[in-house]
Order: sequence, then C-alpha cells, then structure tokens
Amino acid sequence: MSGFGLIVVFIITIVIMILAISKFKIHPFLSIMAVSLLFGLVAGIPLVNVQDANGNTIQGIANVIGAGFSGTFTSIGIVIILGALIGTILEATGAAFKLADLVIKLVGSKRPVLAVQLMGWVVSIPVFCDSGFVILDPIRKALVKRTKVSSVAMTVALSTGLYASHVFIPPTPGPIAAANTLGAGNNLLLVMGLGALVSIPALIGAILYARYIGGKVKSSEDIDIDGATKSYEELVAAYGKLPNGCISLAPIIVPILLMALGSIASMAKWTGFLFQICSFLGTPIIALAAGVLFAIWQLGTAKKLDRFYEITNETLKVVGPILFITAAGGVLGRVIASTSIVRFITENSQTLAVVGIFFPFILSAILKTAQGSSTVALTTTAGIVAPLLGVLGLDSPARTALTVMAIGAGAMTVSHANDSYFWVVTNFGGMTPEQGYKTQTTATLIEGICGMVGVFILSLILR
Repeated sequence: MSGFGLIVVFIITIVIMILAISKFKIHPFLSIMAVSLLFGLVAGIPLVNVQDANGNTIQGIANVIGAGFSGTFTSIGIVIILGALIGTILEATGAAFKLADLVIKLVGSKRPVLAVQLMGWVVSIPVFCDSGFVILDPIRKALVKRTKVSSVAMTVALSTGLYASHVFIPPTPGPIAAANTLGAGNNLLLVMGLGALVSIPALIGAILYARYIGGKVKSSEDIDIDGATKSYEELVAAYGKLPNGCISLAPIIVPILLMALGSIASMAKWTGFLFQICSFLGTPIIALAAGVLFAIWQLGTAKKLDRFYEITNETLKVVGPILFITAAGGVLGRVIASTSIVRFITENSQTLAVVGIFFPFILSAILKTAQGSSTVALTTTAGIVAPLLGVLGLDSPARTALTVMAIGAGAMTVSHANDSYFWVVTNFGGMTPEQGYKTQTTATLIEGICGMVGVFILSLILR
C-alpha cells in the first residue's frame, strides 16, 4: 500500500493504539507491539526478507520489529539505566534534597515550576532530552516534596524545558545536522541565537499549560504527597546531615560537562587523539558512567556503600518496564519508517511549498508525529526542504536559520506513544498513558505552535 491510503491507515492505527491503551487498559507494550505488526502487514511490509527488482533486500516484518526493538536499547537503554541509578543514589544519600534547596535559593521558593523548566532548558543544550530528564528527575521529585507543588506541573515544565533546547539550539545533534544540511553550518552562532529567541514563546506557552494541567491531573506522585504525613524537614532529617553542594552536584554536572565537551569537539572539528578522547568521554553512556562513579563516591562519603547492591537491584526493577515500553515505541517508529509514508510526503512536497515558512514546520510535524523521533524529523525535513529554499524564499542566511527553527518547532509537534521521550516522561513522572496524552502530548503541541508563532514573527523582521 502507498499514497494517501497509507496515511489514512496510519491515522487509524494511532487511534486504535490510543484506545487500546486508554480505553481498554491493554498494557502499552502489548498495544504498541500489536499495532506495529498489524500496520506493517497492512502497509505491505513482506512476511520474510525478499529481493526487489534491483537486487536490494527488503526486510521482512519480523526483522523490522527486531531491529526497532534492539535499536532503541542500543540508543537509550543503557543511558536510562545509568541515569536512573544516579538518581536513586542521589535520593538515597539526600543529595537530591540538597540540590532542590540550591535551585530554590537560586530562583526563589515561589517559582519552582519556572526553576525546573529553566534548569531543563540549560541542561538539554548539550544533552539529549531523554538523558536530561532521567538525570534531573531526582531534583524534580525533591522539589515537589520541598514545595508541595503539583508533580504533574513540575513534570511538564521539566519536559518542555528540555525539549525546547533539544530541537532549537545546537550543539544538540538534531538542529546542528539540520543547519548543516540547509547550508547554515557556518552560521551556527546565528542559529543558536535564534534558537534561544524562539525558545522564549515556546517556554511561555508550555509553562502556562503546565500550571493549568497541574491543577487538573494528579499523578501517583501527587497522591503520595497528598497522603504523606512527613514534612519536607522531617524527610531531610531522616538522612542526617545532607552532603555539601559540590558533592551533590558532581554526579549530574560531570556527565553534562563531558557531553558538552564531546559536542564542542565535534562542532570545532578537532582532530587526532584530542578529538577521539573528547568524543569518547562525551558519549552519553561513558559520560553517565562517570556520573555513576561520582555517585558511588557520594554513597561512600555518606557511609552507605553497603547498600549499593540493593540500590542497583531496585533501580533495575524500576527501569525495566520503562525500557520495554520505550523499545516498543522504537518498533512502531521503525515499522513506519519501513513503509512508503516518508517517500509519499517527499514526492508531494511541492504541493505544500506554497505555505512558505510554514511548509518546513508542517512537514516536520507530520514526520515527527508519524515516526516519533525529533532528530529524524529534523534531519529528514532538512533534506527535503534544502533544494526548495529558493522556491520558498528562504535562501538568505537569516531566513535559512529561521527555517532550521521552523523545522525544530515541527519536530516537537507532537510527542506521543511512538516517541521514547513520551514514555520516559510519563513513567518517571508517575503518570498513566492516558494522562500522558493530556500532559506531555498536549504540552508539546502547544510548545511547537508557540515556537512556530515566534518563528513567523521573526520572519516578518528578518530578510
């Protein structure tokens, strides 16, 4: 199957998946895997590997599913485990509470939602949003206990803060790849500056929605807090003396600095051994492993090293469901990518070109919603739009950089069940999938639209 009919089947597939999860309470892992298989078969993916007319191998549905499942584990599985282990140790030693106090002192006790959103925005400039959420989640939880603010509001604020810089600001891989593809690679400073500007309306729209939805939806964390009898001070007292700020911050800041170093080495085009060592240390798995070492050191200074085995075991139990659901989302993304949806959109791109600066936004949003990955949406859309810049009137340096921003805004619209970030946010935030659609999915829709409004306003000024 190909063409418009495939788009219709895809929409029906997404609706069935959402109903299976939210209405009929079928486990997300089973729901996503089932609709992935059904959609792949209806879309014409063969049952077994076959050769096309040119002698190329077309993967069978079983191989596509296996590749999608294993590919997700390869890209994010170990990152989630190491990040969650750091978070568990931060909670066990009381360091998370110390970091929460530092954030409150910096931004003010009356603005914790803004504090956690800005914290996410800064962290996600060099770090993938998935990794950033896992790293910062212990601080978010501690701030929830510290301030009694809605856990849902804090989850959405952190998620959208991370997401904004993830799609708008290099050296995050998505926007830097899009900039290079569109010919703006030599104007990265301009791209970064515009990314910061476009982030402002996106963050404003997101935080307003975070505060609104926080009063409407209660996660399991909110229920625990409502029923808690211990005050924040009593919780802190249970740890004895909290670690100092530097020791508390090290397991989080060291991975961030190492990943930033790797991004700088790539962006500055360093060569030789220096590039190799920086790239190695900047790999998320290695950077987070370094963070785990500092967390273990923290555990030792707290005289709780004998609990390390227990903490590790509990962490693996917690992240197991997250890993498998995330991998199922990767399967759906791989199945969709193996159909002709992307090719159909590419072949009909001239029809959409009449909408100018909104064309890259619409195209990126379609690809993001279809296959789940913001980075894939950024890079694929950039490749499609690049030869059309002149037709769209977007070939000046400033407007090319704005095109990167428009693609980024589309690449966050929307995060749902085929996006690993959706499952990271909902699971770590203590929300059900149905609540995830009301919070994460809707928030990313609002954030993307607000970001595009900012792009459009700038397009009226910049020529």
